[in-house]
Amino acid sequence: MSCSGRAGQVIFCLLILMLYCQLTVSQLCPKDESYALLQLKDGFEYDESASLDCSPPYPRMASWKSGTDCCSWDGVACHGVTGHVIALDLSCSGLRGNLSSNSSLFHLSHLRRLNLAFNYFNRSSIPPEFGMFSSLTHLNLSSTWFSGQVPTEISHLSKLISLDLSLNEPLILEAPAMKMIVQNLTLVREIFLDYINMSSVDLGSLMNLSSSLTSLSLNLCGLQGQFPENIFHLPNLQLLSLLLNSDLYGRLPVSNWSSSLELLKLGSTSFSGGLPEIIGNLDSIKVLDLGNCAFYGSVPASLGNLQQLNQLDLSNNNWTGQIPDVFGNLSKLNSLSLQVGNFSGMLPSSVFNLTELLRLDLSQNQLEGTLPDHICGLDNVTYLDLSYNLLSGTIPSCLFGLPSLVWFNLNNNHLTGELGEHWSKSLLEIRLESNKINGLIPPSISELVNLTNFDVSSNNLSGIVDLNLFSNMKNLWGLDLSHNSLSVVTNNNRNSTWPQFYKLALSSCNIIEFPDFLKIQNQLNFLSLSHNRIHGEIPKWLSAKGMQSLQYLDLSHNFLTIVNELPPSLQYLDLTSNLLQQPFPILPQSMYILLIANNKLTGEIPPWICNITTFQIINLSNNSLSGNIPQCLGNFSTELSVLNLRSNSFHGTIPGSFTEGNKIRSLDLNGNELEGSLPLSLANCKMLEVLDLGNNYINDSFPLWLQTLPKLQVLVLRSNRLHGSIGNPTAISPFSSLRIIDLSHNEFIGLLPTQYIANFQAMKKVDGEVKATPKYIGEIYYQDSIVLTMKGTEIPMERILTIFTTIDLSSNRFEGQIPKEVGLLSSLIVLNISRNSVTGQIPSSLGNLTALESLDLSSNGLGGGIPSQLTRLTFLAVLNLSYNQLVGPIPHGSQFDTFQNDSYVGNLRLCGFPLSVKCSGDVAPQPPPFQEKEDPASLFNWKFAMIGYGCGLVIGLSVGYIVFTTGKPQWFVRKVEVEQKKWLRRRTKRNI
Repeated sequence: MSCSGRAGQVIFCLLILMLYCQLTVSQLCPKDESYALLQLKDGFEYDESASLDCSPPYPRMASWKSGTDCCSWDGVACHGVTGHVIALDLSCSGLRGNLSSNSSLFHLSHLRRLNLAFNYFNRSSIPPEFGMFSSLTHLNLSSTWFSGQVPTEISHLSKLISLDLSLNEPLILEAPAMKMIVQNLTLVREIFLDYINMSSVDLGSLMNLSSSLTSLSLNLCGLQGQFPENIFHLPNLQLLSLLLNSDLYGRLPVSNWSSSLELLKLGSTSFSGGLPEIIGNLDSIKVLDLGNCAFYGSVPASLGNLQQLNQLDLSNNNWTGQIPDVFGNLSKLNSLSLQVGNFSGMLPSSVFNLTELLRLDLSQNQLEGTLPDHICGLDNVTYLDLSYNLLSGTIPSCLFGLPSLVWFNLNNNHLTGELGEHWSKSLLEIRLESNKINGLIPPSISELVNLTNFDVSSNNLSGIVDLNLFSNMKNLWGLDLSHNSLSVVTNNNRNSTWPQFYKLALSSCNIIEFPDFLKIQNQLNFLSLSHNRIHGEIPKWLSAKGMQSLQYLDLSHNFLTIVNELPPSLQYLDLTSNLLQQPFPILPQSMYILLIANNKLTGEIPPWICNITTFQIINLSNNSLSGNIPQCLGNFSTELSVLNLRSNSFHGTIPGSFTEGNKIRSLDLNGNELEGSLPLSLANCKMLEVLDLGNNYINDSFPLWLQTLPKLQVLVLRSNRLHGSIGNPTAISPFSSLRIIDLSHNEFIGLLPTQYIANFQAMKKVDGEVKATPKYIGEIYYQDSIVLTMKGTEIPMERILTIFTTIDLSSNRFEGQIPKEVGLLSSLIVLNISRNSVTGQIPSSLGNLTALESLDLSSNGLGGGIPSQLTRLTFLAVLNLSYNQLVGPIPHGSQFDTFQNDSYVGNLRLCGFPLSVKCSGDVAPQPPPFQEKEDPASLFNWKFAMIGYGCGLVIGLSVGYIVFTTGKPQWFVRKVEVEQKKWLRRRTKRNI
């Protein structure tokens, strides 16, 4: 063999030896790093609850054993040549304990990737030693329960490509640390800081972010101020998520978007402006979430170009116009959320061609049209919500049987037809309430054994329903059959297979007794049996231990006579309009809302009521209660917003204990026997909107000190013993929100309150209200009552539009002239100054009251002619100028051609239609000089009137004020699902 051959063999052997040595080294990580890892393991305990967000947690450290190669351990990766530990993944490992600055973790100086996500580090601080990992490219500390401030040393990781500190809600990232991170991490591509408190960060610092950035996620960080627009222009940006930063605002750019953008989430921020047409050029975008922002304008049709789109959310904005019918090409779309978008027009039919759609929500808009038959092609849809629209026509029967449908909501539309016979077995919730569905409830509904909620209330369903139909639905927690034409049969069946209801509503179901199966309902929270024919006592078992969970109980509009002990957890009780004849019932300490109006309760309000400090609404009106009103009712509950004790027999004085900071919004003591003066502490009621103290024996002067209450809309002091002159205002804008004032039937003297009238700002505008879409003050749970009088006949009325405005100063001793300033109250609907000693002429400025529907100036000393300008009042339906000294011709035209003789009786020198006295010639003679005249003995006895919008109903009004209700108590919103709120609103309106 030649020398060259031998040399080749030697070289080959040396190569084999070197490869063997390298392989040997790669199999054994350095001992110090292995020891550091074992020390790290000993510093923590394994606890599955430390990684609850993982399913399931995996104890990676369980494989770490002394004497074995750490490079083979779970979660550990080593360098192929040196053997150094370069990657450590302990995510979801169930680690519980502290990670301190002296942790052996920081001995692993060669780490390039470190993932400790989804463990529990006892809210300890992030050690600044993390900044020592000079080679680190990826750091993930998400959901590790670190707290305190993010150390500035994080900015020393100059090679970092990905930084994830998200889901550590106790963490704080201060402005200096953020500024250094942005400046130093020039290679960073991904930043995830969700749920970290960044409220102090200057958003301008984000303008220096690396142009290499592909992902920026800052959800729920408390960001404040304007978001830099240049972020949208970063050339490599693929993900931008800023969800749930309510104080963050900005606008979408109209050009130069990153063409690589795949995910844009701005939901629940204050971004505003229009949606630019160029957004249709984002051909890579898969998720677009702009929900719950302040966007407005029309939605561009260019959205139809986004063929890669999977999720689109434009909900809860103030869009205008129609939903563009451009969804035909969005074949990959699986979630479409356009609810509460203010959309109108026709239902976009192309939506129902999206066969990949899993979720479709177009609820709470003003969409019209019918449901097309091809809606039945949505075989994959699991969530379908078209509620609160204007949809009409028949529900396609195939819709009930969509194979994947789980949540089905079409409530509050105008849909007709019958319930289908064939239902999808996957259905969990069915919401069809407030439509026009007729027919029977099909027996096949009993086959839906997985159903959790079934609501068909407020339809036209008929027939007999045996509740046993639902007895085998083990998961059914909500059942509402209320307000149909159903007759529900309970059969007193205590079948042990009955589901445990959370909500049961059987109002207006022709029930004559309490269903016996209620005795075994241990989880019932909400029970409504109102508007039935139940007689006798409320059964004692209703308060037994089995009803420990009951919080809402509505038994109103029945024939109940006795209330026994009530459930201990009760918070809402409505016994309105029954036949209760007993002293005040014993109430649980948990009460929030108490409605026992229109009964025959006797005796006094017991003093222990002052121990229930959670009250928000108390309505005991129209009973036979007597005695003094407890003084504590002014301050015993910091949450009390409504106190209605009208039409009882209370005597004594009005409580004078209304403290500062109270939340009283409606105080109604009308129709009692109260006396004394008005308590000055009412001036502390800064939230007060309705104050009705009419029909009592209050002896005082006009309460000037009420003029500064900023929200007072209704002031009724009629039929008391108030006296003296009104005086002049002392505030800059007295009674600025007042819409209704009734001072009639008192003993006021002096001039009409000109300066107050000139400052009634709320009567000078109509708040943009449109008569075709009426609104009412307040929401649910409670309605103020009013009393209307039409020619001496009192008529109860429950609701008045917010645009209803009235002034009633009748039956006093006011004198002087009608101030011309009345003509400034352009939204005034009713004006009554009758039965005073007013003189002078009718001011022509009343012709400016173009909304006026009722004008009563009768029984005064008015002289001169009737101004022709009054013919401009095209809505005027009631006119009473009787018993004055008016002269000359009655104007012709418009509404004046409809009034009869009784509008002018007692004016001996008037002439023309409709009077039998003819005027001489075509031209009216000049009226003679005015002479004052005393009121006649026989007076035209009717109060001012109200004309109902929509039907043109003319009603005389004696005590009128706006419907007022309190806001929804937060306790109930938390305890009952969101959808139930709308059901309550609808039910309350029906009870009116």
